[in-house]
Amino acid sequence: MCGIAGQLGGEAPAAEPMIRALAHRGPDGVRVEALAGASLAHARLSIIDLEGGWQPLHAAGGTVVGNGEIYNYLELARDFQLGDRLATGSDFEPLLHLHAQEGEAAFDRLRGMYALCLIGPDGRAWLARDPFGIKPLYIMEHAGGLAFASEPRAFFAAGLMRAELDEAAARELLSFNYTVGERTAFQGLRRLAPGEVVEVRDGKIVAGRRRRALLPRPAGEGDPEGVEGALPAHGPDAPSVAFARPPPRAGEERDLIARLDAVLEDSVRVHQRSDVPYGLFLSGGIDSAAIATLMARLNERPVTAFTCGFDVPEAADERAGAERIARALDLDWRETTFGEADFWRILPQVAWALDDPTADYATLPTYKLAEAAKGTLTVVLTGEGGDELFGGYGRYRRALRPAWLGGRPAEPRGADAASLESWRRAAKAPPGLTQLQQAQWADIATWLPNDLLLKLDRCLMAHGLEGRTPFLDPEVAAFAWGLPDRAKVRGGYGKWLLRKWLERACPAASPWAGKQGFTVPVDAWIAPRAGDIAARIGKVGAVRRILGDEAAVRMREGGPGQRWPLLFFAVWALIHLEGAEPGAALSAVAGMEV
Repeated sequence: MCGIAGQLGGEAPAAEPMIRALAHRGPDGVRVEALAGASLAHARLSIIDLEGGWQPLHAAGGTVVGNGEIYNYLELARDFQLGDRLATGSDFEPLLHLHAQEGEAAFDRLRGMYALCLIGPDGRAWLARDPFGIKPLYIMEHAGGLAFASEPRAFFAAGLMRAELDEAAARELLSFNYTVGERTAFQGLRRLAPGEVVEVRDGKIVAGRRRRALLPRPAGEGDPEGVEGALPAHGPDAPSVAFARPPPRAGEERDLIARLDAVLEDSVRVHQRSDVPYGLFLSGGIDSAAIATLMARLNERPVTAFTCGFDVPEAADERAGAERIARALDLDWRETTFGEADFWRILPQVAWALDDPTADYATLPTYKLAEAAKGTLTVVLTGEGGDELFGGYGRYRRALRPAWLGGRPAEPRGADAASLESWRRAAKAPPGLTQLQQAQWADIATWLPNDLLLKLDRCLMAHGLEGRTPFLDPEVAAFAWGLPDRAKVRGGYGKWLLRKWLERACPAASPWAGKQGFTVPVDAWIAPRAGDIAARIGKVGAVRRILGDEAAVRMREGGPGQRWPLLFFAVWALIHLEGAEPGAALSAVAGMEV
């Protein structure tokens, strides 16, 4: 885990000021290197090969800077007999050797979370992002070439662009709590899409394609790995590329449970590859309980687990369930609490960390958990992706019901027409999917990368921690996506097969208990100050442009679904658009010091 930045083409060596703005992502050190027609930089959080894994990394005539982890680097080195050619133990070095052998097809062999820039021996460059979008990468084309970085703040620090608000994106943020597609909240800056691979020559994108973690193909169609070749298009409308292997055939329940056990254990095993301490974030839910169960199985010593709870009556507190699981699995369990003082202290810090904004209130306890784990852990495994892959959300079940039984499409409600249309374009599924798969696809294409994974990346990287997501693994995705719908949703339960497995593997997780849901009592803390905030919030330029006088009304009369996103957006705008310090931004909006 780290931060990367660079400039491809042109003469301005922009990488130095860019990477200095990302130093929080790489507390172990920064390296900058000038190449012919490029400037690359890397801020390192040391995870694998602590001594030899520094980047930019050179091998086989190529150079790479990457953020994240390539979990199958040992298998790649073995299968391609790279042993004597490897100069380091870095998980990124095998990629350089594979790329020298087979070109762009090498990216399709990666199993991991990554955002990277690779420059080949002939000077051609590639930018690539993992198929789920676990790790971030932002790009901008300008007169001097193409710049890329792990966070938007790098472009502003280098003077490559000004922080100008994209108003359509801001409306999406206030409608969905995140922005959709590749457009960011800043004019002229876009995300590289999940799974996108682009070729860059002389600072210009000349080709590209998308590589999806889903879309299983029929057996025997195309090449044996289910991966198509490069496609002559790039950008958000580029054709998708299948990545998952053919789906498993529906079999007996016992067989499916055994296969689920094997695929999840394998994923957790490779996600534990680390030369530094690792543990997990444990809620009382099914997904993190599954990860905890397998980590306990695979480790001889008790696994360290952190849980956050709320000492507020109206909050859903998960500590009791988490403690029950921890005792059953003999975890080294540690709890932390989140209260009103934490809310006001952490709010401006989270707003600073999320320069690409998401107004998901789950960012708050995630930040507090990372704060608590810092110094004990460097790598944290989490349960993100379990609901999306195994059909856990109630909106999936509602989408399967007829209208007369309360069924409705699994799409956001209450958004303005333009924002909803933007969401529908981003969420559009390929033909041939079941109704349940269409709903899953929509989440995997929209809020998973642009809310849940963005939240995890920024809140953990702010504390020098690496977050890993074993559910979002290509092998797990291939298995889950190919399951029949009744193995996901049955009898009023989502994640049916995962529950059946957990029933045997860790009954203390109470897998058939009703889903408690995750809430943070933000309105209980905002409401007493709503009148004062309403009088101030309209003075924030971005808020005034988007909502005008409606902002004060929302703050005075709205509920948690309106007050919290508006408060977050106001503080975020002061920090990232007007250059305010985090504490000063909160003071300007809420009239209080922290």
